[in-house]
Parts: sequence; C-alpha cells; structure tokens
Amino acid sequence: MRRRALRQEEEALWAAFVRDIAPLPRRSSDLSSALKQGAEAPPSPVQRRAEPVGTGTRPERVIVPVGPTSPAVRVTRSAAAVMVGQRLPGVDDTSWRALSTGKMRPQRTLDLHGHAAQAAFLRLHTFLLACAADGVRCVEIITGLGSGAEGGVIRRELPLWLGRADLRGLVLAIVHPHAANRGAVRVLLRRRRR
Repeated sequence: MRRRALRQEEEALWAAFVRDIAPLPRRSSDLSSALKQGAEAPPSPVQRRAEPVGTGTRPERVIVPVGPTSPAVRVTRSAAAVMVGQRLPGVDDTSWRALSTGKMRPQRTLDLHGHAAQAAFLRLHTFLLACAADGVRCVEIITGLGSGAEGGVIRRELPLWLGRADLRGLVLAIVHPHAANRGAVRVLLRRRRR
C-alpha cells in the first residue's frame, strides 16, 4: 500500500503535537549525574501541560490522575489463569463429562457482553459470591466474542479474574458450552460445605 502525502493541516497538527516531546533519558545514571551537577530536572508532561498557555504562571496545585484504588477493582496479575476446557483436580468424572459435553445446564446466567472491564469484573465478583452463597453448582457467563484476532477484553481477562485468590476457591472447572461458542463459558462451582 502506498502512503499518501500529508496535507498542510495535518503537517501543522503533527508539528504542534511533537513540539513538546523530549526523548527519554538513556540511563538513570545520566539523569542523576546531571541533577548532582546542579541542572534542573526536566518538567514532567503533567507539569508542562498544567501551565496555562500564554500567561507564564503556574497554578498553585496540579491534580495528577491516579488509577483505581479499590482492591475489588484491581486485577492481580500474579494470579494464575484458570484454563478453559482443562480438567482440574477435584472434579469427579460424572460432573466433568456432563459439564464438558454441555449436558449440565446452568442454574444462573450472567451477561457481561458490552460492559466496561471494571464494571464487568465487579458484576462477575458479586455474581459468583452470591451464587456460591446460594449453593448454585453451574453458571454460564456470557462475555461476547469481541473484535480482533484475540477477542474482547472481558473474554481475555475472564480466566485471570477467575484465577484470583478470592474467586479461585469457588471455581472447579470452566468450559465453553459448545465448541463453536467461544463467547460464553460455563463455570462449575464448588459445593458449599455444610
């Protein structure tokens, strides 16, 4: 495919965009030695943007956005993903056969299709805890296929979410309800101890 030439407005927009971009320091020792010699640290992009254009004065306080702080929202990357379609220890033959062949019907269904990742995780977390408390054995979670080769965010993240320490103890197995249906999973939950 041949690249087209940029229009004058596009060139001006690009020039304005790259005007304030500075290369990253190659080594932290280069930056620390420059600071020791009395050079001033380069302003961070947040500080640079905080200065009002044309006034030459800085606001008294700069508000820096932070990520979510709630432990329920944070996804633990150290959690081992629960593999879809893999038989785990603790699943008896009858339950595994019924689940993997699609004969075990879900008692409840959760549709996460179309939700943002954080909202989907909170709904999933609440749903699974409620199902476990009610003694539900099999649930179906609809994630949707998503776009692109790897699928959607929820579909990719679901095995990691189910592998978290707070949910891993509830889950026995995960399978797709049908080989052609990759946009949903059935989850076999542990029986509640009485």
